[in-house]
Amino acid sequence: MLTVEKAADLAAHAGQLLGRSDWVSIDQQMIDAFANLTGDRHWIHVDTTRAEQEMPEGRTIAHGLLLLSLIPNLQHEIYAVTRRGAGLNYGYDRVRFVSPVLVDSRVRLAMTLIGVQAHAQGTRLLTEATIEIEGRDKPALVANNILLLKD
Repeated sequence: MLTVEKAADLAAHAGQLLGRSDWVSIDQQMIDAFANLTGDRHWIHVDTTRAEQEMPEGRTIAHGLLLLSLIPNLQHEIYAVTRRGAGLNYGYDRVRFVSPVLVDSRVRLAMTLIGVQAHAQGTRLLTEATIEIEGRDKPALVANNILLLKD
């Protein structure tokens, strides 16, 4: 894990891969919980019997937004800023859902620092977040994440 004192110290790592998180299993229980939380109960996510018959690989797939929602937690395994205030997710640009994640797959976050900017309220970080799928060449998703860390 990369650890820096202040968010601005991350500027020394601009353009570099900051690291990768541990693998996380995407099981049906997680998919069902997300479906219940969001109301997105489309059969491709929650109906294992129908997916077995109609999906190309015979399994349900995770919601793209479930995978996007994993990023904030997984980034804590990649880098830490020891002297900081609140962190605010400022948003995502260019979110692309590249490949489906089949139930019982494992995913991890790879994070590259694109840039660091001074901001009136602290430091703004722009990262490229990639959710990789174990055993697959293509990632599940790629998104540019904008995070504002208050000093």
